[in-house]
Amino acid sequence: MRLLLWAVTLLTACYLPSSTPDPAFRQDQLRYPRVRDAYALVGNSMHVMLQEHHLDPERLELFIRALKVERRVEAWGRNQGEGEYQLLRTFRLAGTSGTLGPKRRGGDGQVPEGFYYINRFNPISEYHLSLGLDYPNAADLMRSGLEDPGKDIFIHGSDVTIGCLPITDAGIRELYVLAIEARAAGQTDIPVHIFPFELTPGNLARRLSSPHMGFWQELAPGYQYFADHHLLPAVTVTDRGAYAVQ
Repeated sequence: MRLLLWAVTLLTACYLPSSTPDPAFRQDQLRYPRVRDAYALVGNSMHVMLQEHHLDPERLELFIRALKVERRVEAWGRNQGEGEYQLLRTFRLAGTSGTLGPKRRGGDGQVPEGFYYINRFNPISEYHLSLGLDYPNAADLMRSGLEDPGKDIFIHGSDVTIGCLPITDAGIRELYVLAIEARAAGQTDIPVHIFPFELTPGNLARRLSSPHMGFWQELAPGYQYFADHHLLPAVTVTDRGAYAVQ
């Protein structure tokens, strides 16, 4: 039990973006052919896009949001710690698996729902390039109970998936380059929020009979805070594994 509580404490620590640039990370990634190809194909256009939004690539802070029903993955950005996030790119979710609702065990085919971070970059993925999520997080671990919650959830290329978020090879090239630039600029944790659908009051009202309604009502304040302010909410996990938005 003490080990579990220790893990939960680490996983729910508040996100404090680093401002120490790490250009060596970019150079390390560029050792891989697919990353070099991605920069050759989209690197210039990504930098032009950032400039059009008055964003400095050397201070880029990235946020990713995914919506299952609407089948889209959004990339938002701002200069580190400065003002609201701006929508940079929207990628089509090219494949889905499972149903609406959170992931609770390995092999269930579910795409997770909740508040996550990118915790690894895979330049040699079976699905071209991929960005790994810190699934299972504290809430997932506590709510899965004795079940194996599963692992290895990625945003990746291709158009097929079992529990991941595919955005095609073309899409992942763009998002991967943006994520490298944010990481090289000093953002050690890139937030990823995954929602079943746009969690507006109207959409929730239409699904009142869902067994997942209680869980979605935990996510809704985080969705609404960003919708209202284009800033990230502070999210913690209670001792019962529930999300709490502050």
